[in-house]
Amino acid sequence: MLTGRRVLITGGTGSLGKTLVKRILTGELGRPEKITVFSRDEAKQHDMRNELSERHAATDEVVFDDYKNLIDFRIGDIRDYDSVCSAIRRCDVIFNAAAMKQVPTCEYVPGEAVLTNVMGANNIVRAISNLNLKVEVVVGISTDKACKPVNVMGMTKSIQERIFITGNLECKNTRFVNVRYGNVLASRGSVIPFFHQQILKGRAVTVTSREMTRFLLNLNSAVDVIIEAVQSGKPGETIIPIVPSARMIDLAEALIGDRKNPIEITGVRPGEKIHEILISEEEAHRTYRRNEYYAIKPMLPDLNSNPEVLLNEISKEYSSADSPMTKDQLAKLLTENCLLVDQSRPPELEMLQ
Repeated sequence: MLTGRRVLITGGTGSLGKTLVKRILTGELGRPEKITVFSRDEAKQHDMRNELSERHAATDEVVFDDYKNLIDFRIGDIRDYDSVCSAIRRCDVIFNAAAMKQVPTCEYVPGEAVLTNVMGANNIVRAISNLNLKVEVVVGISTDKACKPVNVMGMTKSIQERIFITGNLECKNTRFVNVRYGNVLASRGSVIPFFHQQILKGRAVTVTSREMTRFLLNLNSAVDVIIEAVQSGKPGETIIPIVPSARMIDLAEALIGDRKNPIEITGVRPGEKIHEILISEEEAHRTYRRNEYYAIKPMLPDLNSNPEVLLNEISKEYSSADSPMTKDQLAKLLTENCLLVDQSRPPELEMLQ
């Protein structure tokens, strides 16, 4: 799939970007000509370079012996058009993982979220169009918060999706597809590391609402969605994984286990939903199932001139409230992903001071 391709990953030093790079380095997607990690944080690039060197020395997960020549770390900012032009000039495949994704942060600095999540995506489309670049495919990484958005993060991601969809009209030789999924287990800034920290410090575990539910998937499953989009996504489609959901109160209780940490209900935060939605009722009528995924066909008639028969059309919105996992199912998921707190480890009470 990526054999001989020059791959660019914007936001490549984030949790998803790092996992995507490691998956590519296993050889399962073929041997690319070059992998460019594009981000504005030189410290994270340095740490990632060292981490890959240590991983290569300790395991056989990295199959390319010349991986140091295969990976190019490039400092740049998705917000800067010239920087984007320079980075994508010789790329065949682009994964846009650069994002401002913290909901409360985006609420307080919405202009910054627009610059990264909206203008960054627009810079990619503009660069391909203006420079007449021969990029084969662009995958936009989105979120369930983009569906019926109520917060700035979701609003900007929803616009990002539309920018990439219309990119198919502006850049006739490039295929733009989106992927949209929920909470990624243990990714940077997500709820599980936050709960772990509270538990190990002996503090109360804070849950915003007893009713709150979220879709859950691990980093490798998130990468699987991206791979599916490259392999089978048609121009303008949005690929949705069929994944489990869970109540956040059950997640907190599963992580606490036999410890004595209390649970504190703190109230819904600014811009937060009780339940997340991956497919809205409006999108449901143009959604069909493909393998283990849903594909949402684009709204634009220009990209749906020959619509296929939607034999597996869904009849309603796809919400995290539909069928949350039982506590046993949730505990199994956490165990399989090595995310349960070590019950033998004493709380770090001294850190409370």
